[in-house]
Amino acid sequence: MTSKFLRFVLAGAVLFAISALAQTSPAPSSGSPAAPAMSAPATAPTTSAALKVGTINIQDAIFGCNEGRRDMEALQKKLEPKQNELKSQNDELDALKKQLNTQQNTLNEDALANLKKQIESKQKLFDRALQDFQEDGGNQQQEVATRILQKMAPMIVKYSQDNGFGIIIDTSKPWPQSPVLWWNPDAVDITKAVIDGYNAQSGVPAPASSGAAAKPPASRPATGTTAAPKPAAPKPATPPAATPQTTAPPK
Repeated sequence: MTSKFLRFVLAGAVLFAISALAQTSPAPSSGSPAAPAMSAPATAPTTSAALKVGTINIQDAIFGCNEGRRDMEALQKKLEPKQNELKSQNDELDALKKQLNTQQNTLNEDALANLKKQIESKQKLFDRALQDFQEDGGNQQQEVATRILQKMAPMIVKYSQDNGFGIIIDTSKPWPQSPVLWWNPDAVDITKAVIDGYNAQSGVPAPASSGAAAKPPASRPATGTTAAPKPAAPKPATPPAATPQTTAPPK
């Protein structure tokens, strides 16, 4: 995914999670001790429970669930005609550039100038079309992610509360883009549990294809040197060896 897309998605994840937490956090019962008043002087507690930290790869959770895989496969098929068109344009550019490299010493001045002008014109058209394709594909991909995340975020919060986590950290980005240097996914990662719970709640069956759905191209290639790439397949969500087992995944 592009860094720009991830910023949007992760920012949305924080907002959705906060909103879900506010809606799902249980109010203290009448029999429970009331929270200390804000005006009370702060005192260092003599004992405190250890903060239980969990991790989740939001990107893998969104695109690894059945609904995410299904919708991204549909998006890939929708974008295939434009992908093929871009590939044809880039192949034509490559052929013209090879012709220029092999014939520039034999062509007369007018023919050489015409060939260079043709390459320049086609290059501009290709660059513009590729940029439009990437932006359109990225926007549609973000729509899929946002829609799924709106439904998944409350589940993440509920699962975390039910299993006693005090904080959940997103590990979609590697260090140093993320402040998380290292973590043990076998011990603290809840990605698979959330995916399993979301699949059960959504009722969407697993796609027929074995792999994860492909995404629109994430970065702009060096134009004119390689064929316009087909969208790279995202890394499928890798189930951790063990997931929190305190309670069953939220339904």
